Amino acid sequence: MAILNYTTTVDAFKTVSEIEYILMKHKAKSIMKNYDEESITGLSFLIDTGTQQIPVRLPVKVEECLEVLKREKKNSPRSNIKATKEQAERVAWRILKDWVEAQMALLDIEMVELQEIFLPYIEIPNGQTIYQALEKKQFLLEG
Repeated sequence: MAILNYTTTVDAFKTVSEIEYILMKHKAKSIMKNYDEESITGLSFLIDTGTQQIPVRLPVKVEECLEVLKREKKNSPRSNIKATKEQAERVAWRILKDWVEAQMALLDIEMVELQEIFLPYIEIPNGQTIYQALEKKQFLLEG
């Protein structure tokens, strides 16, 4: 299986800037980067609904991406897959950018609303995302 963008050479910082620009053009507010040492680990921003501002946290899972790259390299030793943390960071951010672009295209044709796109990543008062809260409850919705 070929991983999307596995050969990218675009620096993660450049890709994050591109994501920020896409979000800004679609009215995201107060975009903030989250860091761990020298790497960007996520983006946070606000969606302004007119009545309130909803916090959104987009994580990027570099370690998980690295594990997939390693597995793919092991399964295809002759491939040109780079299984390094730096490459995993580039690939993970590039895929997230592609996802954000595709979602914004749906927004542009009025198929979805911004809140709908980012629903799993909306941060609730306890610091969890809606997805994390539902996962904790094994996705059981209260009656």
